[in-house]
Amino acid sequence: MQKVNIVCIGKLKEKFFAEAVAEYCKRLTRFASVQIVELPERRTLAEEAVAVLREMRGACFVLAVEGKKMSSEQLAAAVRAQCDAGREMTFVIGSSCGLDDSVKKRADVLLSFSDMTFPHQLMRVILCEQLYRAFMINAGSAYHK
Repeated sequence: MQKVNIVCIGKLKEKFFAEAVAEYCKRLTRFASVQIVELPERRTLAEEAVAVLREMRGACFVLAVEGKKMSSEQLAAAVRAQCDAGREMTFVIGSSCGLDDSVKKRADVLLSFSDMTFPHQLMRVILCEQLYRAFMINAGSAYHK
């Protein structure tokens, strides 16, 4: 089974965000084993980077505002390529202060979902939904339309 890691700085405090993430992770179990790693915020981005870099495995997609924008179909193709290669995937969401450059340099893909800024808690929901959408697109489902 495909392995997907989601590495996040900070915990989900709002029940509604946690429930949405749990729902998409449950749906994803048809396609992948999903592990969410929540790391504590530190005093500096460099301190956070040490912990994040320890958790990055396989193909690493780091969410960054300066990253590449992809359509849902393009993300699905990127996910499919990693699945076809049998590679584990790690997606990284930084804190509200962003991510240290060392984490961005380790990325295989710097990924941006929008020019807009989203709270990192909401970004976790969006990422989980888009991963589910990507796997559904790859399965030939009409979910994404």
